[in-house]
Amino acid sequence: MSVHAQAQAQAQAPTAAAQATRAAIIDTAERLYRTLGYQKTAVADIARALRMSPANVYRFFPSKAAITQAIAARILDGLEAAAWAVARGPGSAPDRLRALFRLLQEQTLALFFDQRRMHDMVAAALTEHWGIVAAHIGEIDAAFRHIVADGQAAGVFAAIDADEAARMMHGACVLFTHPILVQECQDTKDLPQMAARMAEFCLRALRPDC
Repeated sequence: MSVHAQAQAQAQAPTAAAQATRAAIIDTAERLYRTLGYQKTAVADIARALRMSPANVYRFFPSKAAITQAIAARILDGLEAAAWAVARGPGSAPDRLRALFRLLQEQTLALFFDQRRMHDMVAAALTEHWGIVAAHIGEIDAAFRHIVADGQAAGVFAAIDADEAARMMHGACVLFTHPILVQECQDTKDLPQMAARMAEFCLRALRPDC
């Protein structure tokens, strides 16, 4: 890289102070979303809590939507990391599949419903088809695919298309992981049992003798 190119890259790279300010804005916005609610929180509220002007917030994020997407991305990143820890963890492929179904169900309630004020944000992400949601779906599909491939290599799963199997299993989780559908459930206490039964249903479909 030339000296000129290096200088340009350094000029464009965010400073440590700028990164710290962005992180503080995201942290503060998430805290306000969890207390005031996503829709009721304005950029002015975030700025006030940080003792800065709204104009200064807009230096780092062009809109409230950009802040919201950063919060959603961080939440989904945490869920993806947990999913991959299960997929790459110890245990047989069937046991890891059961664990992944259980994790996705538990995390949906813990992240979005134990703190219900975040529900509107998650619902907006889904209904408005934010790009981060598509990327998140792809990551969870990949975690399922990893388990399927391990099971096929061990001879406990049928030699079917692993990509399609992963998509089908992830789709089977919708009833207990989609925030809007879960909201409609009469009793969320039924969801852990639903997730366990669905995992067993998928495992039967993956048996090599079927």
